[in-house]
Amino acid sequence: MIGVEEAKRRMMAEVVVRPTERRALIRALGHVVCEAIRSPDHYPRFDVTAVDGYAVGSVEGPWTVIGALAAGEVASTPVMPGEAVRIFTGAMVPQGTVAVLMQEYCIREQGTLRHTAAGLNAGANIRREGESVRKGEVVVEAGSVLSVAAIGALASCGVREVCTTSKPHVAVLRTGGEFIELGKDTTGRIHSSNEHMLEAALRVEGCTAEVHTAHDEEEALVEAIQQAAAHGDVLITTGGVSVGDHDLLPAVMKKLGATIHFHGVAQKPGKPMLFATVLGRPVFALPGNPRAVLVLYHEYVLPFLRAVQGVPAPFLREEELPLAAPLEVKGQRAEFRAGLVRGVRVELLADEGSHMLRTLLVANALVYLPADRRSWAAGDPVIVHHLP
Repeated sequence: MIGVEEAKRRMMAEVVVRPTERRALIRALGHVVCEAIRSPDHYPRFDVTAVDGYAVGSVEGPWTVIGALAAGEVASTPVMPGEAVRIFTGAMVPQGTVAVLMQEYCIREQGTLRHTAAGLNAGANIRREGESVRKGEVVVEAGSVLSVAAIGALASCGVREVCTTSKPHVAVLRTGGEFIELGKDTTGRIHSSNEHMLEAALRVEGCTAEVHTAHDEEEALVEAIQQAAAHGDVLITTGGVSVGDHDLLPAVMKKLGATIHFHGVAQKPGKPMLFATVLGRPVFALPGNPRAVLVLYHEYVLPFLRAVQGVPAPFLREEELPLAAPLEVKGQRAEFRAGLVRGVRVELLADEGSHMLRTLLVANALVYLPADRRSWAAGDPVIVHHLP
C-alpha cells in the first residue's frame, strides 16, 4: 500500500496530452486552449462613444447640430469646432471629435446645443481604439479553460475559431450483481447510483461518457473491459476491487495483461483503489461505495482528465484555512473529509461512512488530513481542496 502523494505522482506519470483540434469558438466552452490566442483586431476597433449624446468638435460651446449617427453608421464628413453630431452608444465617433457630451447634460434649442454641466474634458466619453485589447495582444493564454467570459472577449476581438485539446471519451463500468434490474425481483437488491453520479460529473467537465455494466463473473468482466477499452479513452470502474470473494477486477486486469501502477492507497475513503493501464487505456478502478467514488473522482480522476487536456494545474484548488473546531483522528490513514468553507474558516461536516453522500450535498470543499498528523486544535490550519 502506498501513500496519497505517491499515488498521485504515479498517476500523473501516466499522463499523455491528447491531440489538438480546431473548433468553432461557440463550441469551445470548457475546452483547453492549446496555444496562446492573439487578437486579430483592436478592441474597440475604432474610437466609439460610450454614451448617448453629442460628439462635439471643440470643448467650448455652444455648438450647431449638423447630423446624427447610430451604431454601425459612419460619418461622411468630419465634425468641426463649434459643431456637434447627435450620436448613440457604440457608434464610431466622427473625425474631429474631441469629446462626447452626455445627453442628460445637454439642452438643444432650434439646432443649437448647450452643455449644462460644469467643464468638459477632451476625450470625455470616448472609448479609444484598442484601449481594451491591441491587435496581436494575447487574450487567452495556452492551457486556459475557455470560460463564458473568455468566449465573449475572443468574439469581441474577431476570433471565430480556436485550437483546443480534444476531450476524452470516458467509459464507465459498474460491476456487481446486487442492483435492482428492470422487471426482476427487487428483494435484497439496492438502487444503483455510481454510474449516474459519474456520468453527471463527467458532463460537468464537458467529457462524453458511456456506461457499461457487468456482474461479478470473470468472463463477463473480461468482455465488459474489452468493450469499454474499445470505446473509451479513459476507463472508470466501480466495485469489485477489494479483497472479497467476488472482487475479481484485479485478477481480471492481470489476465488482460494490465500494468498495475498501484493497488491500495493509505487513505479514507477509497483504500482499495487501483490504477492501471489495460489494453492501452488508463483505468481507475474505484471501490463501490458512492462516497468513496465521488471523493476519488475529485481527487484523482478529475485531475487526470484535466491533465490529459493540457491544464497546467489540474488538481483541485488548494489552500490552508483555520479549522473551526478541534479534531482528533483515529487510525493511520490519510483522510478526505467533507468541509464547508465559511469566510476564512473551514468547518468539518459529519464523518459519514464511505457509502453515504449526505454531507457531500452541502460540502464545498474536501479537507485533506495527512497520515502523519492525528490532532488539530481550533484555529490550526488544515489543507482545503475546493470542490468545483
